[in-house]
Formats: sequence, C-alpha cells, structure tokens
Amino acid sequence: MPKKDDNRQEAAEMEINNDEAKQELQEAKARLAQLEKKIAILEGRIPQKYPDVKYLGYKERKRILVTGGAGFVGSHLVDVLMTQGHEVIVVDNFFTGRKRNVEHWFGHRNFEMIHHDIVNPLYVEADEIYHLASPASPPHYMQNPVKTIKTNTLGTINMLGLARRVGAKILIASTSEVYGDPMVHPQPESYWGHVNPIGPRACYDEGKRVAETLAYSYAKQEKVDVRVARIFNTYGPRMHVSDGRVVSNFIMQAIQNLTITVYGNGKQTRSFCYVSDLVDGLLALMASSYILPVNIGNPVEHTIEEFAVIIKNLVPGCRSTVSTGAAVEDDPQRRRPDITLAHTHLHWKPKVSLQDGLQRTIDYFKEELSRTTFYNNQTYMDVKVKAPH
Repeated sequence: MPKKDDNRQEAAEMEINNDEAKQELQEAKARLAQLEKKIAILEGRIPQKYPDVKYLGYKERKRILVTGGAGFVGSHLVDVLMTQGHEVIVVDNFFTGRKRNVEHWFGHRNFEMIHHDIVNPLYVEADEIYHLASPASPPHYMQNPVKTIKTNTLGTINMLGLARRVGAKILIASTSEVYGDPMVHPQPESYWGHVNPIGPRACYDEGKRVAETLAYSYAKQEKVDVRVARIFNTYGPRMHVSDGRVVSNFIMQAIQNLTITVYGNGKQTRSFCYVSDLVDGLLALMASSYILPVNIGNPVEHTIEEFAVIIKNLVPGCRSTVSTGAAVEDDPQRRRPDITLAHTHLHWKPKVSLQDGLQRTIDYFKEELSRTTFYNNQTYMDVKVKAPH
C-alpha cells in the first residue's frame, strides 16, 4: 500500500510539474511575441539604407524649405528634392501631415525636420521656399475654419516675410478652389472665379485667394520673387485613408465591398492628376521665369459617376454597388484645368494615365489596410530622379 501511495504522489507531482512547465512555456512564447513586435517597430523606425541621393557641389546644392513637407504632396516633393542632392528643411505642425511620410530620410545629413506651426514666425536660412502648408481636403479644412484662414493668411505672410529677409524665391501652392463653382469651362488662369465668400468652403477658397493677393503684393512692394501654382485635384500614395475626398472614399469603399456613395446626382465632373506629375509641375514652375499663376492639373475630365465605376472595375472581386447621397453645399459642378500656360511656359503636361495612377493608389490603400506594424521598406517613394536645372 505505501508503494502505491508513493507512486500516486509521484504521478501527481509530475502532473503538477508538467502543468507548470506548460504555463512557463506559454508565458515565454507570449514574451517572445511581444519582443518580436517591439523589434519590428524599432526596425521600422530606423531605415537600413537611405534612398540613393545625387551628390551636388556647394554651388549647385540649394537649401530648400518645404512647409507642409510631411503631408501628401509635400512628402513626394521632398523625395525628389532629396534625391536631387539638395538640403531640405521640412516644416510641419502635423495637423494633416505624418512623420512616417518622410521617416525614410530621418538622420540623413541633407534632411532636417522642424515641428512648427507657420502661423508663428520662423527664422531659418533658405534659397527656395515651397509653401504647401494648409489642410486641403474639405473635412480637414472645415474642421477648424478659423485655423485654415490663419494658415493661409498669417502663415503666408510669415513665409513671404522670410523670403524677403533671406532673398529666397518662393512658390505659393494655391488651388483650383479659387475658381469656386466656375461659370467658365475649362478654367484658364485669366478667369476670376465664382466663389461664395460665406459658404462652408470659403475658409479655404478665400484663404487661398488672399494668399495669392499677398504673394503679388510682396512681389510688387518688396520685390520678392514669387511663383503661384493653382493645383487641381491630385491623388496617389500617402493620401489620408479617411480624408473624405473622392479618390480615397471610393477606393476604401470598393476594397471593403461597401456601397460606393456618390454625393449629388454624380454628373459633376473632376480632373485627377497623379502626384508625381504634380510634383514635376511644381519643380518646373519654380525653375521657370514665369511669375503669374499657373494651373497644374490633368485636363482629362470624368463625371464622379464614371469615376466610381472605373475604381470599382480596378478592384479585383469588388462587389460594391454605386448609390447617390445628398449633394454637398457649394460643391463645384465642373472642374477641369486649361493647362495651355503650363505647356507653353513650363513645357509640362501630365504623363501618368488615370488607369496606372489609380492602380498604384489602390495598391497603397490595400497595404495600408493590411498593416499590423511598421516596415522600413514602406516608403511609397514614387520618384524618377532628374538632374536639377
């Protein structure tokens, strides 16, 4: 009997030891999983290798300030300027910009990031200034209309003042919204616009109109060398997944097989320019001697209804249906740039087709939706390096 009791006791002890070992193993696995996640995040924050950068001598190399440089368009512009070999200073308050749009340049000797709101004065040295800072999608600029107006007025005054002090050439990023709901189609730069000064979009529309007025007042009074780009609808990687614009809304809805919602009757038109084409246009304008406003956009026009179907057909296996919703107040009914001046003076025209550009953008949105951690190879750079002029 004592032997049987001893055997039972030994068996019970072994079972307890096995349970404790299993528990310890599970805890060790959990700790390993946490460590793997932390390592992946740390690896993602430190690029293993910078993108290739051309070396420029001190006579060719410029110090270029990009306000809003961590935003959608700004970050793509920064990529090109960096690969060309210039020293780039990015200024952003991260209201809509994101550090991860430019994190692949962190630590590079030619790159500097300043967390700053341009509503407050900024004192840096620069040869050229690209003033892109401003929320650009309706949900973002309507979220804080007073702030939007301040950014486009006080912010623009501060940047023009900086350009005057340091003798820098400055490019002001204006918008097709200065034309409002146009009565002329397509819109040439000579058209003065049709804008509701007290509507929900007025904080952005009128803010940009004042920014243009300020630019030419500084040019006339203070001899500041200014360029003004009127940017039309732009799309591409690094767009906000939920910025409320047509492209991002439709792609997100199509990928998730949700109903694609068209606001209004769907007959209103838009012209969409891929971001790399826009950046080429901005660089060409800055390098040119043309000082009046220039439309930068893609003249290929589609109705919003057509656009929804195009996106639906580009997403494999999409089961979404297209429906209409209530019209948005002051939504322009027609929008298409006349790019004759850009073609004549800048020798610029868009190259990326809507099909190719949308496919790249859809691929980006799919990756964003599937992300679970940081990866250091997810830079979404879209740069064809050109030698600087």
